[in-house]
Formats: sequence, C-alpha cells, structure tokens
Amino acid sequence: MTVTCNNCNTTTTLEVHFEVTTFACPNCTSVYRNTREEGLKFYKKREAYSFDEKFDLGQTASFNNSEYKITGILIKENKGFEWAEYILEGKQTDSIYLSEAAGHWIILNEITFEEKVNNHPLTLEYEDVTYDQFDYYYPTFAAAQGFFDFDVFDKFELIEYINPPLMLSFEKMGHEQTAYLGKHISKSDIKRAFGTSNLPSKKGIGQVQPFIFNIRNLAITLCLVAILILLTNWYLNKDRVEQKVLNTEIPFDQFTTKDFVTASFDLKGSAAPLSIRVNSNVDNSWANVQVALINETTSEEIYANKDIEYYHGYTDGENWTEGNTTEEFNICGVAAGKYHLSITPMKAAEDSQNQKVQIQATWSSPSSRNVWMIFIFMGVFVIGMYYLEKNFEERRWNE
Repeated sequence: MTVTCNNCNTTTTLEVHFEVTTFACPNCTSVYRNTREEGLKFYKKREAYSFDEKFDLGQTASFNNSEYKITGILIKENKGFEWAEYILEGKQTDSIYLSEAAGHWIILNEITFEEKVNNHPLTLEYEDVTYDQFDYYYPTFAAAQGFFDFDVFDKFELIEYINPPLMLSFEKMGHEQTAYLGKHISKSDIKRAFGTSNLPSKKGIGQVQPFIFNIRNLAITLCLVAILILLTNWYLNKDRVEQKVLNTEIPFDQFTTKDFVTASFDLKGSAAPLSIRVNSNVDNSWANVQVALINETTSEEIYANKDIEYYHGYTDGENWTEGNTTEEFNICGVAAGKYHLSITPMKAAEDSQNQKVQIQATWSSPSSRNVWMIFIFMGVFVIGMYYLEKNFEERRWNE
C-alpha cells in the first residue's frame, strides 16, 4: 500500500494484507482515517514525538524461523508511563505483537479466551496455568507510525494478568474482548531477531521478567544432586577399612644424619586423610618430627611438620603443665597410589633422657566433612535465592 502524506509530502509504501483503518505518517505527526467515500482522509495532526531507540516501520525480524515486518508502531501512555507496541505481520498474514517498556520486552500472540473479564477477577486460568491480576487501566494514545486495521483513537480498557514469564492481556472495547498470551523475551533474542544491538537500556524490573532462578526447580535439582553425592560417596567407600601403613619406634641417635624411610605401601580407593600420631617421652623439653609422603609414581612430595612439647613446674604455689607428649595431625586428601614415608626426627640436644619417638600412620576412611560442607552451601544458597526472589517480586509489584 502506498500513501502520500498531504502535510509533509512523504510517500510511505508498505505491503500489508489487511484493510487499513488508520494510517500514521512516519515522517510527521499526521494521522489519517479510512472513510467509505474518500478512503484515507486526514484526521488530526498530533504533537511531535521522538522515535529514537525505536525500530523503524517496515523493519523485518525473524521469530521461530518465520520472517515478520513491522506494519505499525504505537506509543501508549498511562499516568505518565509510556511503552511501545509493535505490530508485525508475517508472510502467511499471521501477526505477532511486541511490547517494550523501560527496556523490557514481551512477545504476544492473539488467543481465544471465552471467559469475560469485565469484573476483573483476581486470578485466571489458561492452559492449566494460574495468572494473578496485575493491573487494569485505560491507556491513551501518545504517538503512532504505520498502518493499522483499527482506529488508534478508540478508547479501551487494558486488563493484565501475570505468571512470570507469562502474561494474559485483555483489550476491552465496549462488549468486545480481545485476548493475548504474552511471554518475556530477552534482549539478546530481540537483538538476534532484528539483527541489531541498538536497544533501549533496561530500567527496574519488567512486568513478566523472570527471576534468575526458578526456586522450586533449583531446590529439586540440588536435592537430586545431594542424593547423587551421598550414593556416590557410599558406593566408593562401602568396602573401605582403615589401613595402617606404619607403626614403629625411631631412635633419635640413629637418625641424626639421615632420614627414616619406610617400605612402599599401596593405597586403594577414594582420597582420604593420612592420620599420623607421634609420641615421645619429652619432659620439660621438646622433639620434632618432619614427615614427607612421597608418591612413587609421580614423585610428588607432601610435607608435614609437628612439634612435641611438654613442660611442667611449680610456680606461686601452683602446679602447672603445658603441652603433651602425644600429638596427632593429618595429611589431607591422599589419593590412591603407591607411596613411602621419609621421616626426620629431632630432639633438644640437652635432652639425654628421651631416646626415641613412636610413630603410627593410618590411612583412614574418607572424611564426610566436605560432603556436609557441600550440603550446607547448597542449603544456604537455596535459602538466599528464596529471599532474593521475594525481594524481586516485591519490587515488581511495587513498580
């Protein structure tokens, strides 16, 4: 269809497959109405409006592998808040609708909805989904461009129900009701559909903008992960028993210039801590043990060092003690493999009574500490996301 504006002499050509009721010049603010006698006739000149950061009339986009073109752009307003609505016609004469408000996008399709919403029910059901009443109001027409199969000046009521990311939108003109099913669409999808990156910035929370997580699905997923972790941990360790790899006494005087080296030992199963217990008859003195765990396959060495100190005395009428003759420590996360230990014992040079140190090393059952730490983290994460979602929804409804 080709229309030349009488006000600015701009000619607009766009193929449309519907009977045009209203035409709004994309160059100026002139609006034309279709009359039976004279066809499109100048009706009113609107106030100037800037369509910056808006798509262009005739611009094409691809949704669900189908191509559409913009045949009409409407700017609507309610209580000082404006939003843009784009009417896109497909090659099969089907139409879709895009709504953009503060950088948030909703794609809508006309549906059949038999129930009337004159009395504004608080909830509605459609295809087994329950929607909550969001708002109802009487928007006004602020600006337009393009071809329309309805009178853009007609007064109508807009009634909206949401269940993010979905919405039901109803336009009521008198006794006639038109229903639309809408869904939030991301900026990245809009950019891909139109092949552009020039989109308005997001402000606030969109009417049906979804929260980053579906809390119910997140909780179910993490519960399944927790069960899987428990089953895996049980399966990998169901046959595990403690494995003693060393139980010996080392004389200090025989290893002053060399290390005590154990025989090789094999560890089989999932990673577990190597627990080491050392005992020495220190009395108002100290001893020290350095342990090196050496992987004979990779030559990787892990070192640990422990002091054994025990002091006692009598001061100000009281007996006191400090330290212990026995100490325990772990080399954590020791994986399966072939190993040996290299041990360096030391004691105070002036200590002539203490002659030896006893060492026991046990590869014990895997610690469940990490498993429970994961469970605690997942629980805290879900609870945190739950309260963040509550805050997100409060902000949505407040806006």
